[in-house]
Amino acid sequence: MAFFAKIDENNIVKQVHSVADEVAITEEAGITFLKETFGSKFNWKQTFIDGTRKNYASIDCTYDTSRDAFIEPKPYPSWTLVEDTCQWTAPTAYPDDDKEYTWNESTTTWDEVTE
Repeated sequence: MAFFAKIDENNIVKQVHSVADEVAITEEAGITFLKETFGSKFNWKQTFIDGTRKNYASIDCTYDTSRDAFIEPKPYPSWTLVEDTCQWTAPTAYPDDDKEYTWNESTTTWDEVTE
């Protein structure tokens, strides 16, 4: 199966559809099939699990045309985008121990989860 992201006019992914490999021989062939099936209102981009286009597309992520990459919504204002991976990273590294933490945006630190 090949997978394609349905992208709106703001480059936001609205759905991800599968297309049989024998139909989506190329990305263009898959896009042609999807436009014939669903109409040409939306744009389509193939998405890959292997890191092609950085990340696998998911609903509400953005397709960045200049990076040719799918990028998840920014989780917190303080986080920054890592260009090589197009993934968000916290300004403070996640602690390297066996405890569970949650992000605290007001202090820009990881708070231990206690029960």
